[in-house]
Amino acid sequence: MQIFRQYIAPFIVVVIFLIAMVAVSARIFLPGDLAAPAPTEELSYPQEEAMLSTPNVHFW
Repeated sequence: MQIFRQYIAPFIVVVIFLIAMVAVSARIFLPGDLAAPAPTEELSYPQEEAMLSTPNVHFW
């Protein structure tokens, strides 16, 4: 158990940190349009609004 606490657990923590750091810093190498935040635009077509709206359904 002492070997796990001194060697294995810290190694796992460091590996998880390095994987997270690589995943976050990978945005540098993405094309400009993929590195930008996702657009938050309003729906402009009534058909799309009708498809995405939820009907008023009552179960009581």
